[in-house]
Amino acid sequence: MATQMFEGRGHAAIYQKYRFAPGRELQQTILAYLQEKRANPVELVVDVGCGSGQGTRFLAEHFKKVVGTDISEAQIQEARDTPSLPNVSYLVCPAEELPFEDASVDLLTSFTAAHWFDIEKFMREANRVVKPGGCVVISTYTVDMSLRYGNCSQNLTKVFRESWDLLLKYSHNRIKLVLEDYKEIFEALPFPDKKRITDIFDKIPMTVAGVVGYLESVSPYQAFMKNDPEAAKSLLQETEKRMLETMGVSSRDTPVEFWVRHVCVLGYK
Repeated sequence: MATQMFEGRGHAAIYQKYRFAPGRELQQTILAYLQEKRANPVELVVDVGCGSGQGTRFLAEHFKKVVGTDISEAQIQEARDTPSLPNVSYLVCPAEELPFEDASVDLLTSFTAAHWFDIEKFMREANRVVKPGGCVVISTYTVDMSLRYGNCSQNLTKVFRESWDLLLKYSHNRIKLVLEDYKEIFEALPFPDKKRITDIFDKIPMTVAGVVGYLESVSPYQAFMKNDPEAAKSLLQETEKRMLETMGVSSRDTPVEFWVRHVCVLGYK
C-alpha cells in the first residue's frame, strides 16, 4: 500500500507555495538522456505523484501531451489552480493504478514522490503502461542541502542543518529510500537498460522566507506539527531569526542560493 502524505488542503497549499521545480542540472540530465535513447518524439508523458505540479509544468515545456497524476485531490486542485500550458491535464489516482492503456506511455516520470509508493506494484504498473522504446525517469532531491550567502554560507548552512536534523527525528521510515539514494528503487526498476546518477547538484534561487517555507512543507515537519504544534511553530520562527542574524539582514525576502543534490534513476524499455 502506498503511504499517503501531503493530503490536506492546508499542506497542499504550503507545498504549492514553497516546493521548487526541478533545477536546471536535473532538467538537462533528463532531456539529454531522452535525446540519447529516443528515436521517436515523445507523444505522451505521465508524471506520477505530481503533487502541485512543479515537475509537470517543466515537462509541458518540452513534450506534446503531459498528464500529472496524484492520489491527493487537494494537491491536484492546487495543480489545476496554477497557470499551466494547454497541453497539461491532471488526474486523481494512485501511483499503483494508472488509468492508461498497456504500452501507451512514451515517458513515465516521478519527482520526489516514488519513495511514498508501493514500489513493487508501481514498478509493475510502470512496466505495463510504458511502450517498448519508452523511458522512465524517477528522481528525488536528497537531504544533502546547503545555503549560500556572501561569506556566511558555512554558518548559514549550519543553522539550516540543525533544524533539518531535528525534523528528521520525525521522518517516516520511507525516507530511508531517499537517504539510501534510491538504490532500492533503482534495483526494482524492471528494465535491464538503466542507470542511477547520484551527483546532480542544482542551485535553486530562494529567499529566507522560502527556505523556512520549504521546511514547513516537508513531511517530518507536518508530523512534528501533529505531535507538538507549539514547538513546531517555534522551530520555524527560531530558524528564521537565526538565519537573518547570521546573514546580518532584517528582511525575510532577502535572496539566498539553496543548493540541493538530486538522485535520478533512468530506464529505457
